Amino acid sequence: MISPVMPTYARTDVAFEHGAGCLLVDTEGREYLDFAAGVAVNALGHAHPRLVAALTEQATRLWHCSNLYRVPGQDRLAERLVARTFADTVFFTNSGAEAMECAIKMVRKFHDERGRPNRYRMICCDGAFHGRTLATIAAGGQEKLLKGFAPVVEGFDHVPFGNLNVLRQAIGDETAAILVEPVQGEGGIHAASADYLRGLRATADEFGLLLVFDEIQCGMGRTGRLFAHEWAGIAPDIMAIAKGIGGGFPVGACLASERAAIGMTAGSHGSTYGGNPLAMAVAGAVMDVIDDDAFLAHVRDMAARLEDGLGRLVSAHPAVLAEARGVGLMRGVKCAREGGGAALIEAARVSGLLLAPAGDNVARLLPPLIVGPAEIDRALAILDQVCGDLG
Repeated sequence: MISPVMPTYARTDVAFEHGAGCLLVDTEGREYLDFAAGVAVNALGHAHPRLVAALTEQATRLWHCSNLYRVPGQDRLAERLVARTFADTVFFTNSGAEAMECAIKMVRKFHDERGRPNRYRMICCDGAFHGRTLATIAAGGQEKLLKGFAPVVEGFDHVPFGNLNVLRQAIGDETAAILVEPVQGEGGIHAASADYLRGLRATADEFGLLLVFDEIQCGMGRTGRLFAHEWAGIAPDIMAIAKGIGGGFPVGACLASERAAIGMTAGSHGSTYGGNPLAMAVAGAVMDVIDDDAFLAHVRDMAARLEDGLGRLVSAHPAVLAEARGVGLMRGVKCAREGGGAALIEAARVSGLLLAPAGDNVARLLPPLIVGPAEIDRALAILDQVCGDLG
């Protein structure tokens, strides 16, 4: 018999009751150090007082009014994002997949407006993850996500991540854009080099393509800058964000230059809930905290501490850990044995540390950006003990 909740998740049999900062407490009263952070969503940890206050205050005034009317919170947050990034305009969504759908539609509309409707294909990367809608699983290209959902949405070509030469060879008369995650998360924590990102920008300009970045997971301070592409000193034409910008509240956004958004006029796209007052109040509070030089410096300091510690663990446990990867507080350890990632995640959970799975036999470490030295050291100590046991 099917369960009342549709069984689309392979859930671990644990339920959480409350949390504070980097800690979660389950319904049995057991405490966990949360280095999964809702898969990079709880950027400011659990029950952050700024977010609680913003949501509570807004909830007493107005929850929803729809996009039939102006939403002042959208105006304020869009102006902040425009001032802080390459973008000239922002469309607010409820999720990363919706932000990516907006980006895909914008790419097609851009070329159609220029009398080139035949240019609709996007070059994407192997191992990518862009969401769970029909279009975004096609953009991701992973067979395990596409299985059973034929026919696959047309318009996406895939090349190896990080290989600019192969990407250039894949450009054809129908190519409209390049879509890349500056750091692949679900694919196994693969970070693009600055040279690769600069090469993508130059290639897009050379062939008249739009450059689209998916910073749903790697954005909002996760790498130690507000957005990951900033490390390369270049900018995309379109960018999808979500996860951390809501700090746990469902918020996403599609940012674009004025040139890229030329076709996005009234009626071209929409969302019932996107950018509702509650979401905008919380996202504004998240920006208040994260978009701060001192806060981002803290992220970089904690990232260095975590990187050093993971490197020591790989050296100490070569039979269990093959490699440490990542940038900022978006890290992963590739396990040496087949199925080792799942085993490591389960053993860590039993020992009170929550990690997230990823492709390529990798366990992800995505702590809240507020994480401190003591919490990083505690996580490393648990991993050291767990690796010793597994070894």
